[in-house]
Amino acid sequence: MTPASARRFSAIGLAITLVTVICAILWAFPIYWGIVSSLKPDDEVVRAYIELWPDTLTFEHYIFALTQTQIGIWYINSIATAIGVTVLTVGTSIFAGYAISQLRFPLRRPLWWLILASFMVPTQVLIINHFVLMANMGLLNTWAGIILPQLIHPVVIIVYKQFFDQVPHDFREAAILDNASEWRILFKVYIPMNWGVTTALAIVTFIWAWNAFLWPFLAVTRTDMMTITVGITQTNDSFGVYYASELGAAVLAGFPVALAYLLFQRRVTEAITLSAGIKG
Repeated sequence: MTPASARRFSAIGLAITLVTVICAILWAFPIYWGIVSSLKPDDEVVRAYIELWPDTLTFEHYIFALTQTQIGIWYINSIATAIGVTVLTVGTSIFAGYAISQLRFPLRRPLWWLILASFMVPTQVLIINHFVLMANMGLLNTWAGIILPQLIHPVVIIVYKQFFDQVPHDFREAAILDNASEWRILFKVYIPMNWGVTTALAIVTFIWAWNAFLWPFLAVTRTDMMTITVGITQTNDSFGVYYASELGAAVLAGFPVALAYLLFQRRVTEAITLSAGIKG
């Protein structure tokens, strides 16, 4: 590589780095602004000019959210429903992905096409159907009513099917020669080979379920049954909306998933890469 080419590549790399840094700042600024605003008194939040740091640092809004709201119950509801969605989604997706990948049964191919087609349908268009079904079954304002409509994640089935296809058939044939049942082949051969995929998909599914707002907002009207994403909209009183208090509650709501992402960043990135590969 000539010196001129090296300088050209260095300039391109510098430009890409600068664009990346600018994009990162633009993305992170709303988060920074929300956290800083939650540490300001209410009169500072509504000022007409921008302050990047509070004149008076206060934690009263966090204290208000922790002591004057039902945030503890909202946390419990979110944890229970997110775990329920994660376990059921990943569990059923493992079975479906294995069946479509390794078993031969009638209508197998049309079922696979149906799963691929359902991946292209936004879940928002099913909201009315979900609401009518849950209402008819008497599941509104219940954990089951929040969990069941959120189990539609065809991308998880697609990812499992893809990875089960990549497992060498020699392992399956050896297990069949040992008279192993399909259940044993699945749990002793295929799942242990895909623990990394399972972990990544479980983490991302949990984050999806934790951050869900639209369906829990429609399915729950009782304050004591709200999830954290819906409950933080209740942090106001008869005198109006206090933005700093709502921002403080929002920060508390986002803290668990932010911590989960920091702890499992590699797994989350892996799952997002898998999902992006399927979409591509």
